Formats: sequence, structure tokens, C-alpha cells
Amino acid sequence: MQPFLLRWIVTTLAVVVVSWIFPNLISVHGAGALLGGSLLLGIINALVRPVLLLLSLPFIIATMGLFIFVVNALLLLLVSSMVPQFHVDGFWDAFFASILISLVSWPLSSFFRTSDGHMRPITHHEKVKRANARVIK
Repeated sequence: MQPFLLRWIVTTLAVVVVSWIFPNLISVHGAGALLGGSLLLGIINALVRPVLLLLSLPFIIATMGLFIFVVNALLLLLVSSMVPQFHVDGFWDAFFASILISLVSWPLSSFFRTSDGHMRPITHHEKVKRANARVIK
């Protein structure tokens, strides 16, 4: 449950930053719409996005991964149609907003993702453990 909450916080912060810097791409009216829209975006990204990526795999391969941006834009448009005060004007606004949300959430999520892929706050260790390993010369 904690990884999902951290991901929700990161997505919410990313949507806040993008809607604040580029208010013509995403307009969010109220904290409820922000929290609901980012929660729905997180749920849809967790449940629907993997299926869509699998179904669109030939297009993703043919476009060398660029079709993933189209999938992200369509999911953002879906959230916009489901949450009344979370508004994205059209496909191209959703396309660029989804790219910007990805760019903002990427460094934010790196603060919580460790090298083994689990989501947890990264802490600073005073002393580094020495590895018991052989040195090949």
C-alpha cells in the first residue's frame, strides 16, 4: 500500500507542477479534482495501461517507443472525461501534458525508488559496507 501512496503523491505533485506552469494544457479546479484526478490516473496507469501497452506492442515497436506517448495521452484524456473539474482540451494538449507529467514525475520518483526497484525513501548511509569479493588481476 505504501508504494501506491508514494506513487500517488508523486503523480499529484507532477500534475500540480504541470498545471501551474502550463495552465493552458491542464486546468484543475479545486483540491478534490486534483486528488481525484491523480488517483484515477494512478489507478488507470496501474490497471489499464499495461493492457493497452501489450495490445499496442506492434505500434510501439514500429515507432520505436514513441507510441507510448499516444497511449499516455489517451489515458490522460480518459481521466479528463471522468473527473469533471480536471480538464484537458484535446489530444495534443493531453499529449504534451502527459510528456511533461512524465518528465516531472521521473526525478520525483527517483527520490523514492531504490536500486532493487522497490519504492522506499532513499536514505544516506554513513558507512559503506565492504564487499567480500575476489579481485581479479
